[in-house]
Amino acid sequence: MAKKGVILLNLGSPDSTSFEDVRTYLDQFLSDDRVLDLNPIFRKLLLKLVILPKRPKQAGEAYDKVWTEDGSPLVATSVAQQKLVQANTDTPIYLAMRYGNPSTESIVAEMKKDGIDDLMIIPLYPQYAMSSYETAVVELMNQLRAQGLAEINTVLVQPFYKDPQYIDALWESIRPSYEGSGAHLMMSFHGIPQRHVQKTDPSHDHCLKTKDCCTTPHPAHATCYSHQCYASAYALMAKGGLHHDDVTISFQSRLLKDPWLKPYTDFEIERLAKEGVKNLKVICPAFITDCLETLEEIAMEGKELFLGLGGEEFELIPCLNTHPEWIKWLNNKIECWEA
Repeated sequence: MAKKGVILLNLGSPDSTSFEDVRTYLDQFLSDDRVLDLNPIFRKLLLKLVILPKRPKQAGEAYDKVWTEDGSPLVATSVAQQKLVQANTDTPIYLAMRYGNPSTESIVAEMKKDGIDDLMIIPLYPQYAMSSYETAVVELMNQLRAQGLAEINTVLVQPFYKDPQYIDALWESIRPSYEGSGAHLMMSFHGIPQRHVQKTDPSHDHCLKTKDCCTTPHPAHATCYSHQCYASAYALMAKGGLHHDDVTISFQSRLLKDPWLKPYTDFEIERLAKEGVKNLKVICPAFITDCLETLEEIAMEGKELFLGLGGEEFELIPCLNTHPEWIKWLNNKIECWEA
C-alpha cells in the first residue's frame, strides 16, 4: 500500500537576526528569479553591490522587533500549525520553507527516508503568485526530482482564496475584534510588481490591460494574484455583511521603484487618517501566519503613521495562525484526500 504524507509549504525566515543569517536569507530569497525577475547579471550586481551590503542590517533590526523566544514568528507559528494538524491525523505532516529552514531539500530527504510515495501538497498561500505559491511548488518539485522521488503520486491543493470554508474561518478569526467596534476595516494584501501580474496572464492581453480586469471573468484569473486578492476581499465582505464604504483594500511591502499593485497601504493609511477615520483595524489576508510584514510593517509602522496623523485607535487583527477553524480547514482537506 502507498504511504501517504502531507507537506505544508511556507516562505521562511532567517535563522536569526544576525547580519550574516539575514544576509544569507536575503541572498537566497532575492536570487530567486520568481521574486526578483530581472536580468540575471543585473540581479546579481544589484544584490552584491546595492542590497546585500546594507539591507541585512536594516532587516535584522526589523526582525529584532518581532523575534520571539522560539525564533522567527513565521516559523514558530508554522510549526505550531503542523503540530495541531498532526494531532488530528495519523498521516505524517511535514513542514518546509522555500527559503531558510526547515529547508525544502531537507524535508524531501526526510520524506524519502520515511518511504512516502503518495504526497498531498498544501502551499500556505490563499492566492496564487509566482513569488510565493508558484516558487514554493516549483522548488518542491525540483527537490523531488533531484532526490529520486519524481515518480511519487502528488496532489496539489489549489489556491483557496474564495473557498467558502476558508472564508468562514477567516471571518471567525476577525469577527471578535471587528464586529461592533465601529472601526474602518483595511484589508492589506502583500504587494507584488505589476509585471508579475502580467507575466502570469497566459493571454498576455487581459490583466492590467482591460478595464475592470479583476472583476471581468477571464481564464487569466486562475493565476492572477490581483483578481484573487479582490475575490477574497469581496467574499469576506459578503460573509460579514460589510459595506464597501467601511472597507479599504490595499497592497503593502513594495520594493525598488517599479510600479506595484495599488493602492499602497501606507498611502491609504495616511489618506484615511486625514479624512478623519479615528478607529482603524487591519487584516492581512494574503498571509496565513503573522510575520515581519504584519507584525512590524503594519502593527508597528502602520500604527505609528496612523496615530501620528490624528488617528486614535489602531489594531492589527492577527492572521489565522493557529485559530481552531483554520486547523479544522486543514484537517478537512486532508480527510477528504485520505477518504
